[in-house]
Amino acid sequence: METQLLPALLRANPYPGRGILLGRSADGQSAVAAYFIMGRSENSRNRVFVETEDGIRTQAHDPSRMTDPSLIIYHPVRQVGRGLVVTNGDQTDTIRDYLLAGRTFAEALRSREFEPDAPNYTPRISGLLSPDGSFQLSILKSADGDPSCCLRHFYLYDNPLPGEGRFLHTYQGDGTPLPSFEGEPVRTALTFPDPESLADELWEALHPENKVALFVRYIRLEDGTYQQVLRNKY
Repeated sequence: METQLLPALLRANPYPGRGILLGRSADGQSAVAAYFIMGRSENSRNRVFVETEDGIRTQAHDPSRMTDPSLIIYHPVRQVGRGLVVTNGDQTDTIRDYLLAGRTFAEALRSREFEPDAPNYTPRISGLLSPDGSFQLSILKSADGDPSCCLRHFYLYDNPLPGEGRFLHTYQGDGTPLPSFEGEPVRTALTFPDPESLADELWEALHPENKVALFVRYIRLEDGTYQQVLRNKY
């Protein structure tokens, strides 16, 4: 699989939707996690990321303009021990609860399916970053828009190479209905030395009208300490 430059991919796609990037820094010393959200409607765009005790959550930028919190207010990132769960919906909590009960990432996601937002049936994308830098990704999506069938794909990366990541997002691009992501998580170059530089590149590459918020974290594999950056449009 050819290595792609993520900023270039984002510039070429006005609406990738929500996206997860997991991987390892170029020096091999840090695990990398990034997550962004985008929006087309006023309700979706009226959001920001805020820090919580164990990660981040979405909240309304202007509560008076929030019309429907379902599917857009959730915890995208939660710490579980030294592991990190990153998702595009409330399945973050499902995964956390299963892990705390001694069960697995895959078991948690077998209890969920794509979002009930017909006709898009937005895929649920999820990631689990382990303390040793290995990670898993998953996408749950409808069968070409048919909600009677849920396709469940899981990808495991046991020893990520330095300077590489995998990128998974919800939509192939803009459209009505929105077309679901196709194929394997995209192999991307991770040449940025710190979370600030990666956040700058990703934020600049996202479509200026559709981008909403961005999270980036670099976690030192040696001791689990981390540096984190949040970007909000509002």
